[in-house]
Amino acid sequence: MEFEHKPIMLEECIEFLKIRQDGVYLDGTLGGGGHSSEIAKRLGPKGVLIGIDQDKNAIEAAKNKLLSINSQANIIIKHTNFENIREVLEELKIDSVNGVLLDLGVSSHQLDEGERGFSYQHDAPLDMRMNQDSDFDAQTLVNTWSKDEITRIIREYGEEKWAARIAEFIVRSREVQKISTTGQLVEIIKSAIPAAARREGPHPAKRTFQALRIAVNRELEVLEKLLDTVTDLLSSGGRLVIISFHSLEDRIVKKAFQKQSQGCVCPKDFPKCVCGFEPKLRIITRKPITPSERELEENPRARSAKLRVAEKL
Repeated sequence: MEFEHKPIMLEECIEFLKIRQDGVYLDGTLGGGGHSSEIAKRLGPKGVLIGIDQDKNAIEAAKNKLLSINSQANIIIKHTNFENIREVLEELKIDSVNGVLLDLGVSSHQLDEGERGFSYQHDAPLDMRMNQDSDFDAQTLVNTWSKDEITRIIREYGEEKWAARIAEFIVRSREVQKISTTGQLVEIIKSAIPAAARREGPHPAKRTFQALRIAVNRELEVLEKLLDTVTDLLSSGGRLVIISFHSLEDRIVKKAFQKQSQGCVCPKDFPKCVCGFEPKLRIITRKPITPSERELEENPRARSAKLRVAEKL
């Protein structure tokens, strides 16, 4: 299947990145290269675009696409997780970048490619790995983690009120037969959630599948780790542009921006500052930007997207 992914809020991202022809830009979630294609078009011979993705399919698709768009700019593509941005830049001997773009979450391609096991609408091996080289998948998680651990991630990452009951049904089912497919898991979830609750809201498996995917790929842990360090890799005036797709991600981004845009944290009654904290970022978007009605009509999957932007001081 061809790697197709509609870039979310493309115009807004490009506008906020304030791309310079000779700038250095890093797309930490390359995907199908939708956002990166527009960055590449705006770069001159001295410009650099670094694309990172942990999905091999994305890497191959984006490589061909980007090289055909701009053969004069320096386009570098790496197969790794964006938590390794610092190591990538050190290897390339690049001290700082003018912009970092992150489009978080699962891509349309990964959802549509049924055999990857991300979707509750396709019966497939229970996988959910974004990086196919990883040795930890959703099947391992549901068959080996304790009931308490499974309850915790479904409750925290899926914000699912039936988390404990779903975990109990998973543990009970695996004692009879190993859970190896998405179809098996969907039926277990359906049996755990009372019929009246299943009739309301989204698909009954949606929140649990989201939670498992986040846990398998360490998505929130990786995001927090990146936000702690990425500001140091931006040049003065460099922009950090992040699209999130659920409240947990957005909360992490919002808190990191607030923390790094804050100056002194000493108690108010201190006569003078002793903490030495100085703000690193200026928040550009006081409230998150959301997709336009037109974009939502063309791409309903963009509905939960939120865009936040900050600039290095």
